[in-house]
Amino acid sequence: MSSIDLSAVRVFLLDLQERITNAVAEIDGQPFVSDSWQKEPGEMLQGNGITKILEQGNVFERAGCGFSHVRGPRLPSSATQHRPELAGAPFEAMGVSLVFHPRNPYAPTVHMNVRMLAATPVGEAAEPVCWFGGGMDLTPFYGFDEDAVHFHQVCKDTLAPFGEDKYPRFKQWCDEYFFLKHRQEQRGVGGVFFDDFQELGLAQSLTMMQAVGDSFLQAYLPIIKRRKDSIFTERERDFQLYRRGRYVEFNLVWDRGTHFGLQSGGRTESILMSMPPLASWSYQRPSVAGSPEERLYKEFLVRRDWV
Repeated sequence: MSSIDLSAVRVFLLDLQERITNAVAEIDGQPFVSDSWQKEPGEMLQGNGITKILEQGNVFERAGCGFSHVRGPRLPSSATQHRPELAGAPFEAMGVSLVFHPRNPYAPTVHMNVRMLAATPVGEAAEPVCWFGGGMDLTPFYGFDEDAVHFHQVCKDTLAPFGEDKYPRFKQWCDEYFFLKHRQEQRGVGGVFFDDFQELGLAQSLTMMQAVGDSFLQAYLPIIKRRKDSIFTERERDFQLYRRGRYVEFNLVWDRGTHFGLQSGGRTESILMSMPPLASWSYQRPSVAGSPEERLYKEFLVRRDWV
């Protein structure tokens, strides 16, 4: 479908999934369960994938990391809002996506995704159009400056070889994307996000996507190791579950990846593995002045330069 070796991209993504889940399983002490799946003939999509899931672990209440490689006859509308000429085009997509929900309220939730999509314009003797997307973002329930600074520094260092403009652009893109418009609230402290990307040429754009995926463990493992054994009480646990509700709201209402997967006939269990195992909502929940919870809202759930 393109000048990129799709089989090599697939090998990279499967290896990335394996490296990440092995490292996280070592920290948790529990293994991931591997669930291989195949779309059945006659379904909207064709393809396969592997969902690796760790639930009720020692460190992670739920940690999901999925690989998927699918083909479909019509590109969903959620993927063509910036490329109307590709509406309804046949497509091929593959990627790795993860969300880790730690048990400890002082340890932040994290999301990472890297993906490639290729589509062939309808009714034209044209070459397939290929682009990349991805990024990572951090969602703390209790804010620590050193965690946010470390996470953003890794993102900045990773993107530096691809142009000094990339980190500030992708950081702003992340802040704007992971924003709950109905709450007028950031989801977390952000990170980097890019989509519909091919401006460096196919080969270099792919290399950049791979670099982002490769940097995930460096960005997150030092943070989870630092916070996983922190002492907490029911108060912190209760606030964690309340804030997880915001995570659910974003993923179901605003996330284009969730919409793409459901609209294209993807595997529901794998698409919704990002949901936390427990969450709660309150009609009213004012923060106590001077509390750590108030500090989260005033100092961390705002757009700011961390590095």
